[in-house]
Amino acid sequence: MNQLGNKTWIGVDIGGTKTAVVLSSAPPTMLERIEFPTLPEQGPDRAIELIKQSIRKLIDSTGLEASSLGPIGVSCGGPLNQATGVIQAPPNLATWIDVPITSILSQEFGLDCRLENDANAGAVAEHRFGAGQGTRHMIFLTMGTGFGAGVITDGRLLSGARGQAGEIGHVRLSATGPVGYNKAGSVEGWVSGGGMAQVARREVEVAIGNGAPTALAETLRSSGVLTAKDVALAAQNGDALAQRIVHDTGSRLGEALAILVDLFNPERIVIGGLAMRFGESLLAPARIAMKREALPASAEICEIVPAALGEQIGDVAAISIAMGH
Repeated sequence: MNQLGNKTWIGVDIGGTKTAVVLSSAPPTMLERIEFPTLPEQGPDRAIELIKQSIRKLIDSTGLEASSLGPIGVSCGGPLNQATGVIQAPPNLATWIDVPITSILSQEFGLDCRLENDANAGAVAEHRFGAGQGTRHMIFLTMGTGFGAGVITDGRLLSGARGQAGEIGHVRLSATGPVGYNKAGSVEGWVSGGGMAQVARREVEVAIGNGAPTALAETLRSSGVLTAKDVALAAQNGDALAQRIVHDTGSRLGEALAILVDLFNPERIVIGGLAMRFGESLLAPARIAMKREALPASAEICEIVPAALGEQIGDVAAISIAMGH
């Protein structure tokens, strides 16, 4: 039996690369899971049909009665309208234009359905089951291709008037710089994986021009692109330029953390994605910059930690939204 009435919840985690459908009666443990490529270039209809088929298959395979099923939770990148349950063409799902996902699934299965953006859903998941357990004031940051945030205050998710509270990625850190959120010099531009790739390309091109050695130069020549993963691998192998990029990214991250600390006074900031890959090489300079920039009393009590749910976070996030927040 679980803590909320012996229900089994259905979670749907929709990403630009893959979509997962899960069942859980004792989160964060999953009963069953089905994953398939989202293929957004083919439009939403194919993926929605596969979501329906997957939910039916999971229910049938476990022999669950309809009365034992709780709501369906959907986690998806924004923009979206949580109140109406509509996905509004996120950057990684550009063909999903005003898709009323909660209405579609509610009508199909006769169950309540709840929609939340992936950063907010991740915040609820880490607060309830991960590195945010035991806190009342916590912030969760998604540090992947983009950079999102979910804010927990007084133990509850802070949504804002339009469900967009806490969008630190859109805040401008500098007048110029790498582009994120369609804004040069934004937090997302400086700190996301996509932003790190922009910085790395610029730095490597300068190094090539100056004749400075770096393993990233050969990566750029051979593939024509650089990614945050390339930077991570080069840094781990001792490449000085890659290590400097990671350190500088961490410092910029710390500047963003200081803004969050001053605004929300959290006990803990939990960072997913790249923070788990880079670890202390990124987080140590971030803590230094945060403590330098933020109000001392607020900075002193705020822990900066990597997310605990790892690769499972999308599944747990969707289930957490099904459970309610």
